Order: sequence, then structure tokens, then C-alpha cells
Amino acid sequence: MTTKAFTLVPAIERELLMGDKECINIECVECCGWNLYVGTSDCFVCHFLLEEKTLPAGTAAFTATKQLHRHLGFKKPVTELRAASALHRLLVLCDNSITLVNMLSLEPVPSGARIKGAVALTLNENPVSGDPFCVEVCIISVKRRTIQVFMVYEDRVQIVREVSTPEQPLAVAVDGHFLCLALTTQYIILNYSTGDSQDLFPYCSEEKRPIVKRIGRQEFLLAGPGGLGMFATVAGISQRAPVHWSENVIGAAVCFPYVIALDDRFITVHSMLDQQQKQTLPFKEGHILQDFEGRVIVATSKGVYILVPLPLEKQIQDLLASHRVEEALVLAKGARRNIPKEKFQVMYRRILQQAGFIQFAQLQFLEAKELFRSGQLDVRELISLYPFLLPTSSSFTRSHPPLHEYADLNQLTQGDQEKMAKCKCFLMSYLNEVRSTEVANGYKEDVDTALLKLYAEADHDSLLDLLVTENSCLLKDSAAWLERHKKYFALGLLYHYNNQDAAAVQLWVNIVNGDIHDPTRSDLYEYVVDFLTYSADPELVWKYMDWVLEKSEEVGVQVFTKRHLEEPQNSFNPDDILTCLKKYPRALVKYLEHLVVDRKLEKEEYHTHLAVLYLDKVLQQRSSTNDKGAEVTETRVKLQRLLQKSDLYRVHFLMERVQGASLPLERAILHGKLEEHEQALHTLVHELGDFSAAEDYCRWRSEGKDLAYRQRLFHMLLTIYLNPGPSTLELAVAAVDLLNHHATEFDAAQVLQLLPGTWSVQLLCPFLIGAMRDSTHTRRTTQVALGLAKSENLIYKYDKMKLKGSSVRLSDEKLCQTCQSPFCEPVFVRYPNGGLVHTHCAASRRTDSSSPRHSART
Repeated sequence: MTTKAFTLVPAIERELLMGDKECINIECVECCGWNLYVGTSDCFVCHFLLEEKTLPAGTAAFTATKQLHRHLGFKKPVTELRAASALHRLLVLCDNSITLVNMLSLEPVPSGARIKGAVALTLNENPVSGDPFCVEVCIISVKRRTIQVFMVYEDRVQIVREVSTPEQPLAVAVDGHFLCLALTTQYIILNYSTGDSQDLFPYCSEEKRPIVKRIGRQEFLLAGPGGLGMFATVAGISQRAPVHWSENVIGAAVCFPYVIALDDRFITVHSMLDQQQKQTLPFKEGHILQDFEGRVIVATSKGVYILVPLPLEKQIQDLLASHRVEEALVLAKGARRNIPKEKFQVMYRRILQQAGFIQFAQLQFLEAKELFRSGQLDVRELISLYPFLLPTSSSFTRSHPPLHEYADLNQLTQGDQEKMAKCKCFLMSYLNEVRSTEVANGYKEDVDTALLKLYAEADHDSLLDLLVTENSCLLKDSAAWLERHKKYFALGLLYHYNNQDAAAVQLWVNIVNGDIHDPTRSDLYEYVVDFLTYSADPELVWKYMDWVLEKSEEVGVQVFTKRHLEEPQNSFNPDDILTCLKKYPRALVKYLEHLVVDRKLEKEEYHTHLAVLYLDKVLQQRSSTNDKGAEVTETRVKLQRLLQKSDLYRVHFLMERVQGASLPLERAILHGKLEEHEQALHTLVHELGDFSAAEDYCRWRSEGKDLAYRQRLFHMLLTIYLNPGPSTLELAVAAVDLLNHHATEFDAAQVLQLLPGTWSVQLLCPFLIGAMRDSTHTRRTTQVALGLAKSENLIYKYDKMKLKGSSVRLSDEKLCQTCQSPFCEPVFVRYPNGGLVHTHCAASRRTDSSSPRHSART
């Protein structure tokens, strides 16, 4: 595809140059600023002054005014012209001689300085001399295989180097010490300072006219084989891909980022950035193409023309208008070197944004997203394409001039619902990515509100995630949109985020009650309970407690049982809560369990109340089953555990309730709390017949008590077992088991006096062995303790003898370490550190802080 990069504008018409002389041809041109010089075939040099004008259509036009023309005095054509503006001189090559003439008067210098024997010349635009009052000129000499380097001053010339070449040079360009030469069969790079040379590539000079042109620092453009324009550096390498031009190219020029080639029929423009041919201009009989400080001049034998480049911004916009995004971006990047940094950054960002919208319109979302990010797009530009997504309060206006040609998404997709859905999915993804980045800074409300609307419309799972995390959704717009799409649960979350908890809870209650429909959460009732549990608004909690408990007592009471204990208790006083729960017995039990078991509150009323509730429920269950031998219910287990663990309930009150209720185990526990162990054990053994429960009772009541208390309980149980009764044999077996399993809990001497004489030693073997081991262990540990005590006593006696064995010198000059007064009598207290104090000072508590606690009196 073509790009209009240049327009061809006439500079000098044929009549102005030649008048009526048909036989005169243009041989060479030179341009320096607005000064244009033309060398003709009849040995004239003509000086023109150019003037550029901009026509109403925006195109450029040139007017040339002839200043002077002068004949050089030769009969041959002027071959080349080169301007040396620093010296105010024009170098004219004619008849193998370079003449120095004044740039304005075209008069030769008075000294007559010239360079003879030159076939071609070029100026070194990267001079090595550093002298501002001279220019370096490199010529191809008439001598075979010779290049000469001259220093040219205002009125004299000086040869500085003559270089031999492997073959006859046909064209030359120079950069510093490096010569790029087109020889007869190849191109080479030659360092004339060191003599080093580097072969580039071969070509045939008989078939093709060589082209050697310096295009930048240490870089050249060459006409290569196969119709290629080759780039080469002074190191002999190519840092750019070649451009494809005509096989018959006769001239080349560079106007970044383009390479311009001339053949006998066309001017072609090629990009140095992507190596593509961008433009073709018909141009017949052209034979000169040169660039002068960014101005490209092309000429036939009869006229001179200027290739005027279109502004790069205009070229880029034309490419974007043609949806040639990649080419536009390549050209924009290449334009960096020709545009000031700040201006380029602004321009490039806008180009990226425009390219992003082009890709977006083509549904190339990945590419569009990357372009939007790189171009730092104001995301509201994208949101504004979607109807009704921007909040009504937004002050955003689209960029001017516009970044795209679309009014809205409907125009972009032409009503295609599938495309529209894809565009909305992309926007959801893009907004979600940028909302927490710098891209959204300053207008997070617009971004989050738009995202909420998209989520709600698409019934997207992320809607709830957005509302339960930090967001900037505008309440008014968002609430109306959520209500419109029947997202009532999400609307409640929005109210909550905006500190309108009462409105949120009322909305959720309406959903649970079925007044409005929203299937978002099937467990919404449990959610409301959790919400109230963690709510810091007591008024709100109390308002909805009856509704919560009526729905489910067990779940509803969690509002109180799961509440953080750190909250002020005056808002949710346990007594107030218990009053509220009187109508809800199951909730009341759960809350009392929370107070007694979980929070371990030591308040008699709570413990007694819970025990009574347990007892009432047990009695109710027993009466409903009409079965006195029914299994112990879970409630009864809880009752027994509470009676055992708690010491705070009213024992006598509960004992009255238990009497006659056929609850022997509970009655036994209460007897134990009253230290009525004999009645308790009697109940367990004779009424309940549960010997293991009797043993558990002894362990339970003796827990944390001394050995004598524990032995008393077990001896009491043993005595009950050994008392004569209707189940003597069964009790005897239980007594033997008790002794054999708990030998250490008995005083063996007392037990032997209680046992019937008919029992054999073998029957009580485990008990006797255990008793002997316990007795032996006790005796041995006592002996060890006695030995340790004796050793400690001996150590103390030794320390005392040491203290007594040392003398203490007491004089009138010796002062008490505590009160700093002298001793009046030979009575004192001596500390281990050697300090002496009065006895009354030692007795007082105002002792020196360095003195140890134990003192030794001498």
C-alpha cells in the first residue's frame, strides 16, 4: 500500500534557466540554505535564490529568482558543485579542475587557487582536522588508482594525503578517516590514516552505475547487486536491512526515515524503518537526485524540482485513517530523532491511543489493551463509548480532536449483539486491571461505577467481590443501576459500604421474606445473622433480633454467642440478652451454655439457670418417652457434666428438684458437692448398681486433694462393698476389683483388718503386690529425702564454720554500713561481703541494696 510522503514541486522552470537556448543542459546542482546553484553543459554556473510559499490548499510552492550567472572560461560542462559555506566558497569541478569561487559573486578567488587532475570530489562532513577555517575535500585523481585528500582554505589548497587503491575508483564518500569506495568490481571501506581496508561486496561497474553516499555518522548507502540499496558502516557491517529498489537506479538520497531512489522513469520512496516501498512518483529523464540538509532536489537536463516531505504527523494520521496501524507506529517511532522530546512524547502517546481504538474497533482486544496502556489513555475515553456507563455526575469530555470516529458502541458494532458482548467483556477485563493502577488516578469513581454497571448487567460473579473490597462506586448511580437489574443483595452490600447498614439489612430481610426476589445467595438468612453478629450498631441488632430468632432460634442466637468479647458490654449486657431470649427456650439454652462453658462467667444465676433448664428438658424427655430405662440423652450428659464441673450453682435448690425424679447419678453428684460422700456412694452402688461410676466418683471428688482425703473416699467405697446385703457376692467381686485396680489408693494395714478371713492371698495378689511396691517406694524416697537433707545441713554447718573462723577487726573508726555511725559496743551484724552494720540497723528494712538477704551474726 502506498503512502504519500513527498510531493514534487518545480523549483526552476526551463525558461528561467536557459531562455531560448535549447541545447543547454543541467549537469549538476548544489543547494546551501536558500541559495541554489546550477552547473550547465556550456560551462556556466547560475545562482538562484529560492523562496518557499504555502498555498491555500496547504501545499508548498517555490519561486526562484536568478541572482547571477558566470562563465568559467572552459569549453566543457560543469561536472560538480560543492558549497563550503564556512569559507563562503563554491567548489566547481570542470575539465578535471576544481576552482574556488565566491558564493555570491561567483568570481574565482584572487589567488587563483585550484585543484587539478580531479575526476570527482566529495566533502568530508565529519572532518578530522578540527580547523573551522578549512574544509576537507577528497577527490578521485586522474592518476590511476589514486585518491587524494586536500585541505581547502579561503584562498589556498593543500594536499595532505595521497592514497593508492587496489582498483580504479569510480565513486567515493568520506567520513572522518574512512573512505567508502566503489572500485571497478567491488565496494570497500578504506581507512586512509592506517591503510586498513575492508571488502564489502562485489558488483559489476560495466552493468551498473555505482552509488556511494554518506547518510550519517560512519554509515553509507550503496547500490548493491539485485536491485538492493545496501547500508554499511565503517566497520564493514550492516545495521539495517537493505531496501529493494530498481535495477536501473541512477541516484539516491536520504530524507529520514526514507531512502529516495531515481531511475529513468520513476522516483521511488522506501522506508528505512520497515524497508517497504511507500511511494512512487513518475519522473522521466531525471539524472540528478541529491539531498541538501534535509531538502531533496531532483533534476532533469532541463528543470529543477524539489521533493517536499509531508509532515510526519500528517503521514502518520493518513496511515491511521487507512487503518495501517503497524506502519503508523513504525513511522512514529522513527520520527523520534526529528522531533523535540516533549513534543514527541505528547504526539506519540496520542498516536498510540488512536491506534488502540482502531484495533479495538477491529476486535483486536489484546493489541488494543497494550496500545491503551502504552499510550496512557484516559480510560474514560473508552468508557464513554459505552452508553450510560459514565456516572451522570462525571465532568469528562472527549479529547479534541477526537481519537476515533465513533459516537458510541452501537455505531462501532453496527448493532451486532455478539460484537457488543465481546466489547463489554473486554472493558470489564481492562477496567479490572487498571482500577488499582495509576491509570485510574483522579477518576476512580468513574472507573469503579462503570465496572459495577458492567458486572451487574452481565450477572458477573465479580460484582460481589467489587462491593466487598475497597471501591469508589458512586452510590446514586450504582444503586439505581443495581435496582434496575434486580441485584438486591449486591445493592445491600453497596449500602453497607456507604455506611447505610439499616437500609442494607432491611433489603436483605425483604429478600428472605420473599417480598422481593434475588437468588444470589441461598443462605442469605445465615448471612444476615453473621452481619448482625459483627455489626457495631446495637440499635440495628436489637431491631432485627426477634425476626432472626423467629426464623431459627439455634442460628439466630449466634448473633450473641459469636460476638466479639472486646465490644463494650453495656451495649449487649448478658442480663438484657437473657430477658430478650425468654420467649425462645432453645436460644436461651444456647446462650447460657455460651456464658457458662465458653466465656466461663462465674455467676451463680447463670449456672443455676442453665442447670434448671437442662433438668427440665431431661424430665420432659423422660415423661414423653414413658420409659424409665430410656437412654441417657445428650441433654442429660450436659446436665451431669455441668453438675460435676461447676461449683457455682445452688446445690440445695437443685437437690430438691432432683429428689424423686429417678435421677440417681445426678443426685449422687449433688451429694458429692455437699460432701455427703456416703450417701452418694450408696446411691451409686445400691440404687444405680454402677460400680464403675462409684469408682469414677471417688476419683472425681479426690481430684486435687491430698492422699488422706483420697484414701478416705476409697476406704468408704470399700466399706460399702464389704457390708452384708442382698448382693453380697456381686459386691465382693466389686471389692476385689477395686483393691486390685487401685492398690495405691488404700492404706494396706487398714484394708487387711477389714477383709474377711476367708479371702485367699491369691485372690488379692495384685493388691498385695501393689501395696508392697508402694510401701517400698515410699520408704526409699523417704530415705533419699533424708540423705539430701543431711547433706544440705552439712553444707550449712561448713559455711557457718568458715564464717566463725575468720576474725573481724572493730575500732572506733569503723562505721556502720547502713547509718554511717560508729559502733558503741562490740555487737554487730556482719554480711558475707564483709560489711558491718548495727544490730538494730540490720533488723530494720533500710538495708543497703548490695547486701544479700541472709546475714551471719558474729
